[in-house]
Amino acid sequence: MIIKVRVLPNSPKNEIVSRIGAVVRVQLTTKDVGSEETNKLLKQVIAEFFGIKEKNIYIRKGHRGKEKTIELEGKTEEEFKELLDCIP
Repeated sequence: MIIKVRVLPNSPKNEIVSRIGAVVRVQLTTKDVGSEETNKLLKQVIAEFFGIKEKNIYIRKGHRGKEKTIELEGKTEEEFKELLDCIP
């Protein structure tokens, strides 16, 4: 499944906070949205939320920007959609 993510840097904690349309908003404690540290942290947060392994998460676009396109594997489309619907 492909999802769009908006990274919100300089946040007090790492968490998925909301969804606006098809864009998932994720708060991260890092300062630089384009760093490898930020991308690794983003993968950890997403993996924990969706219950998949980090190796099943691929950043397809936006490695260095706030807007990222991410591909998720490891579950069915229906399972991912159910989890996405849990995000307020």
